[in-house]
Amino acid sequence: MSEKMHNIRRSRRIADLATHLFLAIMAIVWVIPIVWVVAESFNKNTAPFSSTFFPTEYTFDNYKKLFTETQVLNFPKMFMNTFIVAVFTCLISVAFVLMVSFALSRMRFRFRKVYMNVALILGMFPGIMAVVAIYFILKAMGLTDGSLTIVALIIVYSAGTGAGFYIMKGFMDTIPASLDEAAYLDGCTRWQVFTKIIIPIAKPMIVYQAIVGFLTPWLDFVLAKAIARTQDNYTVALGLWKMLEKEYIHDWFARFAAGAVCVSIPIVILFIVMQRYYQESMAGSVKG
Repeated sequence: MSEKMHNIRRSRRIADLATHLFLAIMAIVWVIPIVWVVAESFNKNTAPFSSTFFPTEYTFDNYKKLFTETQVLNFPKMFMNTFIVAVFTCLISVAFVLMVSFALSRMRFRFRKVYMNVALILGMFPGIMAVVAIYFILKAMGLTDGSLTIVALIIVYSAGTGAGFYIMKGFMDTIPASLDEAAYLDGCTRWQVFTKIIIPIAKPMIVYQAIVGFLTPWLDFVLAKAIARTQDNYTVALGLWKMLEKEYIHDWFARFAAGAVCVSIPIVILFIVMQRYYQESMAGSVKG
C-alpha cells in the first residue's frame, strides 16, 4: 500500500514538474518579444537591420526625438488624438451599454426579443464590412475634413457599442430581482435602483466595458485609416504604421519601437488602476 502511494506521489511530482516547465517555457516565449521591443526602443542604431538580436549600444535619443522632432511625423499630436478619442469612446460606450443592458434585463416591452436577436445577428458580421459605407456617410455629413475627423472617430467607435450589451445584460440577469423590489417598496425610483443598486453590483463588468471601450480606438487601424485622411488627424496606430514605410523605416525603426512602448503605457496604467474593481462583490451594493 505504501509503495502504491509512493508511486502516486512520484507521478504527481513528475506531472507538476512537466506542467511548470511547460509554463516557464511559454512565459519566456511570451516575454521575449516584449523585452526585445523595449530594448530596441533604446537602440542607437536606427536601422531595422542588425547583426545581433539585442542592441549593442543604447541611447535615450529615440524617445527624445519621437516627441521633439515633429516636422515629419507628429507623434505627440497622434498620441493626443488617440487619447481624446479613446477617453470619450470609453465614457460613451459604458453609458450606452449600461442603459441598454438595464432596459433589456429589467424591463419588458414589445420587440424586446426582436431587438436582441437582430443585435446578435448583426454582431456575427465583422465591422470591416461596413467601413466603406461608414466613410461615405461621414463624408456626406462633412465629418471627414479638418478637426471634425476626431468627432467622426468618436461617433463611429461609440455608435455600435450599445449593440454589445450581451455580456453586461447576462451579468445583470444574475442580480436578484428581490433587490429591485425591496428598493421600490422603500420608495426608490427606477433611476435610483439603476444608480444605487445595479451600478455598484455591476462594477466588475463596468471595468470590463471601460477597458474594451478604451482599447478599441486605441488599437484600431482599419477604421482610423479609412476616416483619417491627413497626418493632423492620425491616431497612434496610423503613426506607427507610417514609421514602417520604406521612406521612413531606415531612420524611424528604433523610434517605432519607442512609440510602441509609449502606446502600451496607458493600457498598463488602465489595467493597474481598474484591477481592484474586479474584486467587487454584491456585499458592497447591499451595504449601500
